[in-house]
Amino acid sequence: MKLPYEWQIGWRYTRAGKRSSGNGFISFISLISMAGIALGVAALIVVLSVMNGFQRDVRDRMLSVLAHVEIFSPQGALPNWQQTAKEALLNPQVLAAAPYVEAQALLTRNDAVSGVLLRGVEPALESHVSDIAADMKSGQLADLKPGEFGIVLGGDLAANLGVTTGDKITLVAPQGTITPAGMLPRLKQFTVTGVFESGHYEYDSSLALIDMTDAEALFRMSAPTGVRLRLKDMQLAPQVAKELSHTLSGDLYIRDWTQQNKTWFSAVQIEKRMMFIILALIIAVAAFNLVSSLVMTVTDKQADIAILRTLGAQPGSIMKIFVIQGVTIGLFGTLLGVALGSLIAAEIPVVVPMIEHLLGIQFLPPSVYFINELPSDLEAGDVLRIGLMAFVLSSLATLYPSWRAAKVRPAEALRYE
Repeated sequence: MKLPYEWQIGWRYTRAGKRSSGNGFISFISLISMAGIALGVAALIVVLSVMNGFQRDVRDRMLSVLAHVEIFSPQGALPNWQQTAKEALLNPQVLAAAPYVEAQALLTRNDAVSGVLLRGVEPALESHVSDIAADMKSGQLADLKPGEFGIVLGGDLAANLGVTTGDKITLVAPQGTITPAGMLPRLKQFTVTGVFESGHYEYDSSLALIDMTDAEALFRMSAPTGVRLRLKDMQLAPQVAKELSHTLSGDLYIRDWTQQNKTWFSAVQIEKRMMFIILALIIAVAAFNLVSSLVMTVTDKQADIAILRTLGAQPGSIMKIFVIQGVTIGLFGTLLGVALGSLIAAEIPVVVPMIEHLLGIQFLPPSVYFINELPSDLEAGDVLRIGLMAFVLSSLATLYPSWRAAKVRPAEALRYE
């Protein structure tokens, strides 16, 4: 089926060859406009994919150490934790529950001193609510046994203290012992039974695990601090926490993982929105470039427009020709940008390490960015939103040049021809 003449002419203007210097120049400008849209779309897709990947990786590494939901008592101890765990497990979303003791302490080894978050755990139950047992670099979580005073350290914490599995280390508890000479800190020697590496610098450099019975004895507690829960779907943690607040008995505090890291996740979301707005300006600039391209086309083709008008073409048909040209450029630029951006985003985990190796640099120091590699998470929703925005902007950019073409007066355009 033969296309209407508006489509034929619009398509011909888009792919104009070098029949004349004017046509060749207009074709080159169209190509530049298309490339500008494609680069803007690709850049936005890549940046948002990296930010999505950063948020996903940090979240997953956080949750390999943190629980999805924590239940604890305002009194600082939860005597009947077994009953609380049993009631929590009645919720269909709760997969496992484990008690814990949590406190601050100091670890010393020779001249090295580090403040740590000390967590007392039941090794058999802890493996069901966190991934630390699977993240062990040396030793096993099961090596923590009551009365043996073993300790498991994060990888960076062990490196800072200069210890490995089997070494002795001294723990200083903040709760002191009152003596005639005054308050003295409680010291206890522990044996390093394992080292874990979650991939999250904050926890690898500051978290230490001991057996819960040893923690209760060390901090003179009669019961654990609370209960940690693992859910089927971590995204439902706020909803499950709200449900548990109505079903659990006793005066309890309940918090989910989104509350523990609310500031960080809010900051990432704000940063993602701002990056979207800033990089969307690249597409807006490309759309303005498309306006100038079409205006130049209209100026170059005034004689052709006048001839079409004298042959009976209506202003609406003339306008349609240049709308088709602009929309075609915008469509091909958007599709090219989506393809290029998706390809780069998908290959970032492979390409970036190669560049780091060749240049001998590290783009993401783990002490600053929590993770040591550049992640990427290509989301279809982001790609669709970016592509739609680029196509709409490029389509809107065709309106003024097309309206200007429809206003060309045949007599004036042909006066000097």
